[in-house]
Amino acid sequence: MPIIRSTALLAALLASFAAAAAPTAFELEPAPGWASQAGGTRGGAQAAAADIYTVTNRAQLVAALAVARPKIIRVQGLIDASEGRPFINHNDQRLRGQIDVSANTTLIGLGADAKLINGWFYLKKVDNVIVRNITIQNPCDVLPVWDPSDGASGNWNSEWDGMTIETSTHVWIDHLTFTDGDLTDDLLPIENGKPKQCHDGALDIKKASDYVTVSNTIFENHSKNNLIGSSDSNTGDNGHQTITFNNNLFRQIGQRAPRVRFAMLHSYNNLFTGSKAHPVYPHSYSIGVGYQAKIHSQNNVFNIAGAIGCVDVIRNPATLKGDILETGSSLNGLALDPAQCLNTGTMGNSVTWTIPYSYSLLPTAQVTKKVTVNAGAGRMAPPATVSR
Repeated sequence: MPIIRSTALLAALLASFAAAAAPTAFELEPAPGWASQAGGTRGGAQAAAADIYTVTNRAQLVAALAVARPKIIRVQGLIDASEGRPFINHNDQRLRGQIDVSANTTLIGLGADAKLINGWFYLKKVDNVIVRNITIQNPCDVLPVWDPSDGASGNWNSEWDGMTIETSTHVWIDHLTFTDGDLTDDLLPIENGKPKQCHDGALDIKKASDYVTVSNTIFENHSKNNLIGSSDSNTGDNGHQTITFNNNLFRQIGQRAPRVRFAMLHSYNNLFTGSKAHPVYPHSYSIGVGYQAKIHSQNNVFNIAGAIGCVDVIRNPATLKGDILETGSSLNGLALDPAQCLNTGTMGNSVTWTIPYSYSLLPTAQVTKKVTVNAGAGRMAPPATVSR
């Protein structure tokens, strides 16, 4: 978090954009899924009136996040983390592009046009955070690195995700939109015979994070999307990474929706759309069952042109086995047969943990309409009555 050395200056800055309005039901709503467990996730619901802020630029956003008390931060309009000054190197991009989100925070977009560009949200060693109703244009690394040993013919590698959650607990990500936006991969220059890939992940969750829910969110126009667990060797993730993905739309995503190691992931009522032959973001797989993954997959809908069986949408992207218990999902209008995936020998179905929370499971026939209408920034439906 950038340091504001003068307490008086910080107080004056905060007072200049503090909001007088009382919190809304959206801002007090408790989190569902895994984020509801072990005491629940309420973000800044306990914020005093003086700690409700409306921010319109990076400086205001960073100042509000520097407050150690519970807080509600309302994002209004477009926030450009670069503030109109191009990044000159990695250090500059990290210092100005990274927006560190602090504990006991609700960060929520006002209306349908709250958006972050040229930056990313970073949650590290924090507890009790809610982020809702914001579009995040996935950042572009200004200096991708060519690795000739990556793959058969080398690849470009980049840093910076749209959001990273690391060693954090009680996090609810809801009604966001993650997208490559107006810098799609077909617009990247070709060097060493390949597009100079400047995008990394959209949303990554790693390093023993727990009680995380990702709901009602759009992930679109992106290649490598969600990484849950960063390495097979990071065995400290085992017994952690308790995560729910529900009612999300994955549209034109190449792979990693999500790619899972170790986690106890509950994935249900998500909608996956795309094509194996898409000219920019060809579909490789959706759910990646990596090392010691422990996945409950229920009533997901895969509408992927060119996909004909389970292994086209659910795959182990490496060699070390994980487990997935798949029930009730569909592929291009027909029941998905999980036996085909299990017959590959690259994954099993020995998932022994039990889902500890209540939830509403839609039949697959209703998922496409529900998710298409509801998911993404600007589409928050009125919540049930909640209290502080």
